[in-house]
Amino acid sequence: MNPASFIQCFLLENLDIRGSIVRLTGVWRALLHNRAYPAAVAKLLGEMAAVSAVIAGNLKQSGRLTFQIQGSGPVSLLVVDCTASLNLRGYAKAGPGAGIADGDSLSLVGGGRLQLSLETEGLGQPYQSFVPLAGGSIADIFTCYLEQSGQQPARLWLACDETASAALFLQKLPGADARDADGWTRITTLADTVKPGELLVLTSPALLHRLFTEEDVRLYAARAVTHHWPPEPEKVAAMLRTVGEKEIRAALAERGELVIRDELSNHTYRFGSKDIDAIFQLRTLH
Repeated sequence: MNPASFIQCFLLENLDIRGSIVRLTGVWRALLHNRAYPAAVAKLLGEMAAVSAVIAGNLKQSGRLTFQIQGSGPVSLLVVDCTASLNLRGYAKAGPGAGIADGDSLSLVGGGRLQLSLETEGLGQPYQSFVPLAGGSIADIFTCYLEQSGQQPARLWLACDETASAALFLQKLPGADARDADGWTRITTLADTVKPGELLVLTSPALLHRLFTEEDVRLYAARAVTHHWPPEPEKVAAMLRTVGEKEIRAALAERGELVIRDELSNHTYRFGSKDIDAIFQLRTLH
């Protein structure tokens, strides 16, 4: 039985075409918790979360993957971060509701770029790359990225609503044309018939049977995608200590309370005078 949020890879054995199915349910609802995103903003973030899980789950060398889309439109930032164990988090930064309407167009982001950061063991510095925001959708942008990084044709189909986000990924392997010269065209034409509701609801076997009835499909075991980012008040306290007691107490006197927001993990930390006393007394004791 598949986990509630998962990635499941497959291979069309006679065609040398590989693929993955991602469905995020509980993870997606956790990303939406206490966030009042307009529907169009949530759709962009949900699609980006699903495709980030696709890419993290297909890395040749596992590591921590972070995608950022920065733009000049009403949605100025989309971020998804996924660890090697497929622990995922993310958020969107959007301006006031003006200019944000229902839809799936990247016009909400405006001009900008996609940035990838990959941290793997053995690398001193994270690997980074940049991709222009080509096309009119999240699927278009990440298809461009996948084809550049894998140097093979790739396609993505994405879906998202308030309960789930999902992705279907296909990539042509180097030997595909020798196996079947028309295979890639046939398979992508069949995949183009997929409906968003099918991506969001059907099990992996049912979806693959619905799309590729005549093909031999090897379906691998699903891997769970999670969202487990508990509050870390100790780290926030350590950050405040690095700022300095004088500066922190001045800010506290001005505001009455310090509020630190961790957007990526979706936590808010509040510090009053007794909390600040404890933080700096602890440092003095040590």
